[in-house]
Amino acid sequence: MNILVSYLKSNTQAVLPIVIIVLILNFTLAPLTAPVLLRFLAGAAALIVGLSVFFAGVDLGISPFGEKTGSSLVKTSKLWIFLLAGGLLGFFVSMAEPGLLVLVGQIEYVTAGGISSSLLLAVIPAGFAIMIALGYARVFLHTSMRLFFTIAYAAILVLAWITARSSPEFLAIGFDSSGSVTGILVVPFIMALAVGISKLRKDSKQAEEDSFGLVGAGAVGPILGVMIMNILKPIREYPLISLEPTTAEVGSVMGPFWGVAPQAVRSSIVALLPLAVSFLILQRVLLKLEKKQFQRMLKGFIYTLLGTFLFFVGVDGGFMELGSQLGYRLASLDNRIWLLMTSFALGFVTVLAEPSVYVLNRQIEEVTAGSVKGRVVALSLASGVGLAILLSAVRILLPGLTLWHLLLPGYAAALILLRFAPNLFVGIGFDAGSVATGPLTTTFILAFIQGAAGAFPGADLLRDGLGMIALVAMAGIVTLLALGVLFRVQSK
Repeated sequence: MNILVSYLKSNTQAVLPIVIIVLILNFTLAPLTAPVLLRFLAGAAALIVGLSVFFAGVDLGISPFGEKTGSSLVKTSKLWIFLLAGGLLGFFVSMAEPGLLVLVGQIEYVTAGGISSSLLLAVIPAGFAIMIALGYARVFLHTSMRLFFTIAYAAILVLAWITARSSPEFLAIGFDSSGSVTGILVVPFIMALAVGISKLRKDSKQAEEDSFGLVGAGAVGPILGVMIMNILKPIREYPLISLEPTTAEVGSVMGPFWGVAPQAVRSSIVALLPLAVSFLILQRVLLKLEKKQFQRMLKGFIYTLLGTFLFFVGVDGGFMELGSQLGYRLASLDNRIWLLMTSFALGFVTVLAEPSVYVLNRQIEEVTAGSVKGRVVALSLASGVGLAILLSAVRILLPGLTLWHLLLPGYAAALILLRFAPNLFVGIGFDAGSVATGPLTTTFILAFIQGAAGAFPGADLLRDGLGMIALVAMAGIVTLLALGVLFRVQSK
């Protein structure tokens, strides 16, 4: 109970700045109708409770399961078992990630079925699983993390250059799928799995470094997978629906929450079922936990299920609706500086409320014995994400500014920083790029950017909306690598 109260306090503090910004804008620049505002406040309350229950479940079940699975797989001393089990876990868990299900469903909807969600749900998890397996192999074979990410992102830049020239919308889909797959289900499990693997290293410094980077390695897979798919099987023609902001001027306050509840139940069960089945199978064949420990983890899975449900209800019932309304109203103002300023502010405070960011910060403090403070990581990441959202708004205002114009210098800077950042910060940086694009950021801010784009004739939902997640992921990587270089300079 104490841990739940603690999470309630911390999540209230995280979500409250978003509520304050919305209320200030409501009474000044962008007045909203009472039902929309009340649904947002109710959604915020559901979000706070949901995140608190979710994190309690992560502590009880998901993280211990990941750590023990990682340790047990390494003890087999058989590389093929190590890679096969890790890859399969990565595939099934990522295929059920709620953020990915939302993204591919949205892509299929806005293209009127021209880009199939089932095709993306095969390609994206497959890419994630392959890169997770390679990430395991890197740890097992003691390969340099810096070399691993240098090769991976060099390949991404080459494929991205080809894709940007032929199908720029697939550039956005590829990078955005990378961010969506690393959400509230995948991140805590994969990060705990990495910690479990690294604990078997005799070299404590190397073990610390190996605790990070696995999430970032997996995130490379969807980018490569989508771009390779587009090169081998290009999809050149598909319809696009009109980009319209969400409007709900009348109606009951609680009606939308009851409406989204059944889908939230289904999404939560689908998200957690593969991981739960994997847990039960591995308990019989590999883990063989004591009864008390097994029951404690099972309790954690139940908490996680309930927390995920409340999270979906809060986001779908109130947060996304208001985000779209807010973006549309600010973009309709004569002075566009308010759109840019609000974009940065919302990006800054929203990333602080991301569940995945909390998991990352907590584990950074644990494995570094407090030498790297989670607060410093969070503030640096929030600043980078705020800038990324601002650039997303700038892209809407300047149609000639493409996503490639921002990704190329951004990832080139990341490759340069990669050469100078400490090894530990290499893993931290690429993990941060993934976890910054969790479901809270992608749903609320994506709705905000789509609403803003809806105020401009001719806006393209795929090119103008989806690229936002790509910029957030890039900002997380560059920001944390830059922090690592600064940390190295100050340590001398």
